[in-house]
Amino acid sequence: MGQEQSTLIDESTPSQTLQARTVEAVARYIKDGRAKKIVIMTGAGISTSAGIPDFRSPDTGLYANLAKLDLPYAEAVFDISFFRQNPAPFYALAHELYPGKYRPTIAHSFIRLLHQKGLLLKLFTQNIDCLEREAGVPGDRIIEAHGSFARQQCIDCKATFPDDLMRKAVETKTVPHCVRPECDGLVKPAIVFFGESLPEAFFQNRSLPSQADLCIVLGTSLSVQPFASLPTMCEEGIPRLLINRDRVGDFGSRSDDVLLLGDCDAGVQKLAKELGWLEELESLWARTALRAAMEMLEPTKQTKDEALNDEINKLTREVDQSLKVSDDYAARIRSDLGTHDIFDDDDYIGVTSRTKPSTPEPQAMAEPPSLSHSAYGKQSPPPDEKPTDSEQAATIGKEEGSVTQHSSTTLPDHLTDHHKKEGLPQ
Repeated sequence: MGQEQSTLIDESTPSQTLQARTVEAVARYIKDGRAKKIVIMTGAGISTSAGIPDFRSPDTGLYANLAKLDLPYAEAVFDISFFRQNPAPFYALAHELYPGKYRPTIAHSFIRLLHQKGLLLKLFTQNIDCLEREAGVPGDRIIEAHGSFARQQCIDCKATFPDDLMRKAVETKTVPHCVRPECDGLVKPAIVFFGESLPEAFFQNRSLPSQADLCIVLGTSLSVQPFASLPTMCEEGIPRLLINRDRVGDFGSRSDDVLLLGDCDAGVQKLAKELGWLEELESLWARTALRAAMEMLEPTKQTKDEALNDEINKLTREVDQSLKVSDDYAARIRSDLGTHDIFDDDDYIGVTSRTKPSTPEPQAMAEPPSLSHSAYGKQSPPPDEKPTDSEQAATIGKEEGSVTQHSSTTLPDHLTDHHKKEGLPQ
């Protein structure tokens, strides 16, 4: 499926382009301005330090941990025929891998730094995690050979599917369907499944390595064709740098091949240090942490229904608060009048009796009652007209059966003053 490892070049064979087959010599080559069109090729190993497992490691790889999805075989999760029959396992996996959950590694930021310096010709990646984009590498500089989560479409009519609806489907582990009612086909991200062709962009750009003046390969086993053949397209005499845990492909067979075996992040930091870029690289990588933190704090965009529900809940809270204010106001009035029955459940006015007056039945009030004689069941006379003694006596006699006599009622000081002013009983 990939390439058989070729024979290592004899150590005594001199380099054709570099001063030596070392990282320091590669850095000198770049600093001298001889590398202006750098091609990068990456695999899953560049993302493992971000927490994303690679595919084929025996114990920790993605395929080794798919047993919980109850698949007929591990690779079935990326098989288009199986997806058509049962898309649920893929969306369970997509929930774990979807962009936004992982921070780019310092190796991703190194690629961004090459772009900022105008040295990146093209990035070829086998990864579907979009971490290159998250690090700030522009999409037009990336060839996602196996597709990615960056786009999605219906597998039948090929209609595009909105990003926000896809994110919601992945977050809820639900299977999205085409937005066209007449189709209703299954939707999946633009990830290349077994049984599908690679993106057209890959074939349109696969000859670019032949134009490069430096090739850097990071974190890949070079075991899947046609991606595995890309490094071989570099011209003889063009330096090729492998930063990887193991020697892969035909690396080490050319006079200007440099092998830096080990961790990808440590490898790019070593190269950046030799270039004098380490501080700049670390600063650029630090920004990805800030961006990730801000995205976590950013509120999720609401659907129309969610926004409507929030508005209804807000109005409900405001009404509840208004009712509470009205109740508090009534309680203060009761306290001022020294009674607990100013407003009863039937919206009528009384003093101490719970018996509803027979006539007249007052109307419900929108405003708090004035502290006048009307609060005791009789309309106040005009300010310039005082009731006669006989009228006062008649009023008291009439109300004796339902309202406590005014002469026996103890009024607060401010009401006593008011009654004096109006000529009312105290």
